[in-house]
Amino acid sequence: MKLGTAEAEPGEIATGYLSVTELPTGQPEHVPVVVVEGEKPGPTVWATGAIHGDEPTGMEAIHEFVDRIRDDPLEGTVVCVPVMNPSGFRTNTRTSYYDGDDPNRYFGLEGGDGETPPRVQQLICDRLYEAIRPSADAVISLHTSWVATYPYTIRPRVSYGDHRDETEATELRDRLVELVDAFGLPVVNQFGHDETTQRSLQHTLTGAAIADGIPAFTPELGGRFVVEKDVCEAAVVGLRNVLYALDMVAEPATPETRFELPADTDLKRLVHPHTDTAGIVRYRVREGEWVEPGDAVADIVTPTGERKTKVRVDHRGYVLSRYDRVAVYENDPVLDMAVPDDEPLLLNRSN
Repeated sequence: MKLGTAEAEPGEIATGYLSVTELPTGQPEHVPVVVVEGEKPGPTVWATGAIHGDEPTGMEAIHEFVDRIRDDPLEGTVVCVPVMNPSGFRTNTRTSYYDGDDPNRYFGLEGGDGETPPRVQQLICDRLYEAIRPSADAVISLHTSWVATYPYTIRPRVSYGDHRDETEATELRDRLVELVDAFGLPVVNQFGHDETTQRSLQHTLTGAAIADGIPAFTPELGGRFVVEKDVCEAAVVGLRNVLYALDMVAEPATPETRFELPADTDLKRLVHPHTDTAGIVRYRVREGEWVEPGDAVADIVTPTGERKTKVRVDHRGYVLSRYDRVAVYENDPVLDMAVPDDEPLLLNRSN
């Protein structure tokens, strides 16, 4: 397989760069790529990291993963893009600096808005996705979340209707469940369909791939800014076990550390609770803790230390993340949670 300047023959690993746009200073903006070509044909799996430039754990997991499968017999192809957002990576920021845009909201769009041409970040995402879509049998989009985050995998929902029949959607859902389970982190379903649309998450890399019938999911590998080594190791194991589930390698890997959110039902993402007053937040809970409705999860205090209010939850569930800030304004979110999911993973979206 050839991608940019990387071209691997069967049994080879090739590294190189894919040019995605030109900088005003005359140099190309390019992303690093790694192509691992198996000795025998088989599925093609794409693994991407650092689509948000302050999320380095996915990049390091890819580096270690490629190193470990270097000498293994492989059936199929693994394509890795360790840094999807080079401008954000250079500045250690979530967004790209071309227009300050979130790079993970531009996949699967068609052209501009009809009046203005596409922004440069969309052009970059278009060029990356043009390489991914024709070949991918699975896409693993590695991320991290807020600084204090319990690792988990976001499992997207699959819809059917005018764009896809129920049989195709069921097969996609079943393969998605299989691969997410193989990755091995706790599973949290994506927001409900309406909230996913409202947040433009259908234009993430995962959302675009699912729309095109490609199994894709998003592991959240702990907190951002620094690499958490135990979570990175779990991701390396998870990547290999996805290959094993696809019959690309002969042996699975055993994780050294298991992350678990024991639950008696499916869980889904929820941004909750919010504070109704401005002030300084003092958390009472940590990531991975179970909370019940009415539990106080944070205090809001004044700059001089007097308590203004308690922030309580309305839902039972796990704390996934504490937001990485101390100063809050009215209606700012305080936690990301995993709460019981009452919406099916397979959705009927017929008109």
